Amino acid sequence: MIKAPEHISALRPYIPGKPIEELERELGIKNSIKLASNENPIGPSPAAVRAITAGFKKTLNRYPDGNGYYLKNTLAEKLSVKPEEIIIGNGSNELLDIAVRTFLAPGDEAVMAHPSFVVYSMAVQAAGGKAIHVPLRDYKHDLDAMLSAVTPKTKMLFIANPNNPTGTMNTKEEFDRLMSKIRDGILVVVDEAYYEYVTDTGYADSFKYFRDSRDILILRTFSKIYGLAGLRIGYGIAPQEIITEMNKVRAPFNTNSIAQKAAIEALKDKGHIKKSKGINDKGKKYLYKELSSLGIRPVPTEANFIYMPVADSMNIYKKLLHAGVIVRPMGPDAIRVTIGLPEENKRFINALKKLKVES
Repeated sequence: MIKAPEHISALRPYIPGKPIEELERELGIKNSIKLASNENPIGPSPAAVRAITAGFKKTLNRYPDGNGYYLKNTLAEKLSVKPEEIIIGNGSNELLDIAVRTFLAPGDEAVMAHPSFVVYSMAVQAAGGKAIHVPLRDYKHDLDAMLSAVTPKTKMLFIANPNNPTGTMNTKEEFDRLMSKIRDGILVVVDEAYYEYVTDTGYADSFKYFRDSRDILILRTFSKIYGLAGLRIGYGIAPQEIITEMNKVRAPFNTNSIAQKAAIEALKDKGHIKKSKGINDKGKKYLYKELSSLGIRPVPTEANFIYMPVADSMNIYKKLLHAGVIVRPMGPDAIRVTIGLPEENKRFINALKKLKVES
């Protein structure tokens, strides 16, 4: 039997949360709620849904627009950039993989925080590179320590802002300090999957360095606040030279026509974004209050989820699961919960109250 190269065999596959239907079937329960994958609990914009319905009737027999012309132009107008400075991907996950395959050679190093989004490390290892993990400090990226981890072999540096799984963010001052010291020839990948949820005015301005034509790639997604996780579509912004190289690696027709049309309509619906943020902000305040009353100290979040240090997290996860509440265990000493609808948040809290949880 053919064998994969050693660096591929050593990979541990990403294990996503199970669908609600599968868990209910396995556990013999009904009416579960999923608060594990940081999805928008109210779903996509009605305008996006109409675009999806229309797309099923008209375009399925034709290949999609391989260049994403209309979506790129809609994004370009919204963000005040050129279409040539945008790349469209099958979710921002695909764009992470494209960036790594474009700029990282076997043996090169990439610096990233830990814990952070696991796909960074997976993409680097799959390309034969070496992932250099730098521990978080106070639950957020320690950008000074990450800078110190840079070596002559470093080609990429990943920053999730806000970070997944902790929900913390890096400030303008911290990011400016990093960018003032990092050497040329290192691609700084800023994953802003949750940036629409940020309320802190000190949030780092990654676009400042894009406009200065620095080696930076900003990644965003339609899977979170736009509610289009099931369609898998995201985008990247970078200087045109970087986008040109990535497009050489990008597969043709990598995003489907329905996803492109839905994304265009989702971008236009500002009311839906405002509504989604409002629900998230209210849910966050409610969960902070209730968790604190239970003696749990949640990490302050700038995203649509809350990271909670708890003892014996796997046991808590399993008990919540049998109560029909699906959260995400984050190792032995923490869980992450998506901020849901008011009734979902209350059900999560009520389930927690029945457990003896120690922060």
